Amino acid sequence: MIKIKKIGQVIFSSPVYTFSVVFLIMLIILSLIAPLLPLDPNATDVSNMSQPPSLAHWFGTDEVGRDYFIRVLYGVRVSLLVGVLAMLTATTIGTLVGLTAGYFGGLIDSILMRLLDVLSAIPWLVLVIVLSVFLKPGLTTIIIIIGCFSWMGIARLIRGETLAAKERDYVIYAKFIGIPPFKIIVRHILPSVLPTLIVAASASISGAIMTESALSFLGMGIQQPMASWGSLLQNAQSSLQRAPYMAILPGLFVVFTVYSFNNLGDLIKSILQREV
Repeated sequence: MIKIKKIGQVIFSSPVYTFSVVFLIMLIILSLIAPLLPLDPNATDVSNMSQPPSLAHWFGTDEVGRDYFIRVLYGVRVSLLVGVLAMLTATTIGTLVGLTAGYFGGLIDSILMRLLDVLSAIPWLVLVIVLSVFLKPGLTTIIIIIGCFSWMGIARLIRGETLAAKERDYVIYAKFIGIPPFKIIVRHILPSVLPTLIVAASASISGAIMTESALSFLGMGIQQPMASWGSLLQNAQSSLQRAPYMAILPGLFVVFTVYSFNNLGDLIKSILQREV
C-alpha cells in the first residue's frame, strides 16, 4: 500500500509537482464554492461594460457588464466536468478494447486494431462538423464527442501492456488449469496494466480540456450563456484591444490547468515507480 508519507515526499521533491498539485486543489475548491458566491454569472449591467479589473470586479467585466471573475469560476466547473467525464468515457472504452485485443489476439485483435486505425485517421474538425449536424452543440455533446473519439491512444497502450502481461507464468498457468478468460483478465491482467492506465487517464484529462476549449472557441462546443474557458476566449476576440484581460485570464487558466494535469501524470508515475 502506498504510504501518505512517500506521496508527500514525491510531491515536495519538485517545485513543479508542488505547484501542480496546489493549483489543481485550488481549482477544485473554486469550482465547488462558485455556486455559493453571491454573484450571478449571467447577470448583465450595461453601466459597467468592459470594465478593467478592480476591487468591485476582480477580473473586470465583459462586453455586457457580466462579472468576469464568476464567469471564469463557472468555466472551471465546466472544463473540469468535461475533462473528468470525457476521461472516464475514453478510459473505459480504451481499456475494454485494449484488454480484449491484447488478450484474445488473432482475428479479434486485427479487427479492433483496424477499427482503431480508421478512427485515428479521421480529422477532429471534420468529425465535429459532421456530428454537429445530428447533435445539438452543448455540454453533453462535447463530452460524448471527446470521450467516444479519444480512446484510441489508451487502447494502444493497454493492448501493449496486455500482450506482455499474458505471457507471464502465472497467467499461463491460470489458462492451463482452465480459469475463464474473464476472471484471468480481471484478476491478473488488469492489475498489471493499472499503473499505465492511471498515468494515461490523468494525461487524457488535459487533452479533453484543450479539445473542449478549442471547440468552444470555434463555436462548436459550449454555447452561450453557459461559460467555459473556450467560450470566454471566443467572446474575447472582439474585445482584444480595449479589454485584453478577457483573453489573457481564461487563457492562463487553460495553460496552467493543462500543465498541471500533465505534471500530475508524471507525479503518479514517479510514485508508482518508487513502489516497484
